[in-house]
Parts: sequence; structure tokens; C-alpha cells
Amino acid sequence: MIETAAAAVASVNPGLIAAGFAVLVLAGMVKGVIGMGLPTVGIGLLSVFLAPPDAAALLILPATVTNFWQYFTGPNILPIARRFFWMMVMVAAGTLVGGLLLGGLASPAAQPVLGATLLAYGALGLSSVQLKVPPRHEPWLSPLMGFLTGLVTGTTGVSVMPSAPYLQSLGLARDDLVQALGLTFIVSTTALAVVLFHPGDGGGAMADPATALASAAALLPAFIGMQLGAMVRRAASPQMFRRIFFSGLGLLGAYMLARGLL
Repeated sequence: MIETAAAAVASVNPGLIAAGFAVLVLAGMVKGVIGMGLPTVGIGLLSVFLAPPDAAALLILPATVTNFWQYFTGPNILPIARRFFWMMVMVAAGTLVGGLLLGGLASPAAQPVLGATLLAYGALGLSSVQLKVPPRHEPWLSPLMGFLTGLVTGTTGVSVMPSAPYLQSLGLARDDLVQALGLTFIVSTTALAVVLFHPGDGGGAMADPATALASAAALLPAFIGMQLGAMVRRAASPQMFRRIFFSGLGLLGAYMLARGLL
């Protein structure tokens, strides 16, 4: 079994490359349908046969490029940046703390934490719970949610918890929600790249030229998947896809949690 993305590229293992291509297409497809989920699905599935730092490093460029596109093609670039400025500051801070001070993705706890994160997100997505945050709580709650999101990102590479449920609870318009999620993912991915370049607990995964090259190559299947996702979004019921998506995340999370604890 190949343990690092760099080794996978060097050995040109056809089976592993095909599996990675399929995972990246699927992750891009999910993002194309619901506007998020590329790192969530990508890291979750790639971590089955890659170490978490290498899975995260492979997705750095696809996640960054697609999130920039998601944020800067929206109508409210500056208003969203101003409204969530302190949340973004704390997302970055939390990611650096989680990645550089708490063991990061190389920690033995990374896999079970990632599994628990995916399981919780899948269960929340399938539930009928409708979270609602009163506007008066946003000034102090946004930085807190940002820091917690950063801690999860720094230790798992996944930025959807608790940022996605929190932003959804604010009652944002659809375009504003998509942009706010995109900005959150830009900041968290950038901070995670710093962690992955660091030679300490993060393992320096992104510092390996072969891994950086593999991340650039991953752009193609990710964008193919996004185009397919856009087609699915126009042709299929979003509710049905969300049920399949969150069910799959829950099952994957349960598997990774059990594997990490046993």
C-alpha cells in the first residue's frame, strides 16, 4: 500500500491513480451540486488509502482555486468580507493552532476526529433540525465559530464544521451563504497550506515537489466533477442528492471513526 501522495506519483501505480482520479471527480461533483464538500469528500475518501496530511496536501490547489471562483463570482464580495472579518481571522488562527500546536493531521487522533466530524455533519444534514441564531449573538459567536472551525481544519483538513451549520443558521440569502462559505474555505485552506508546508507536526507534506505537482494535476478531475455536478444540479432533485450525500458522509465517518479507534 502506498502511504504518501509523493510515493504514489513516483511509482505511477495505475490502480491508485485511477482511484484518486475517481475520488476527485466525485468530490468536485458534490461541490458542483451543493456548493461545498470538495475537501470533505476528497479527504474523507483519500484518507482510506493515503495518510491524512498527504490527502489534504493533494487537495490544496483544487480546493483553493474552486473556492476563489465560488467567492469572487458572487455579488457581495466586500460586504461579506466586512461582515465576517473577525470570523475569518479566527478561522486562520484556529487552523494554525490545531495544525502546529495540537499535533495537526499527523496526529494519531486525526483519523478518528475526521471520522467523528464527517459522522456529525452527515447526521446534522439528514436531520430536520433548523438552527437559528439571533442577530444580537453574531458579533461574539462568529469569532468563536471561526476559531472552532479552524481547530477542526488544522487537525482534520475539513472546514465544514461548525462553519457550514453556523452560517446556515444566520438566515443568509442563497448567494450570500455560498459566498460566505467560499470565503471561509479560502481562509482555512490557505492557513492549512501553511501547516502542510511546515516540517514539524504537519509533516511538510506540501513541501515535497511531487506532492505539489500532484495537487496541480488534481485540478483537472476536480473541475470535471464540478461540471458534472452542475449538470446533475440542473437535472435532479437537490433534496434527493443531499440525502445521498449526507448518508454517504455519515457512513464514511462511522467507518473512519471505527478504524481510527480500533
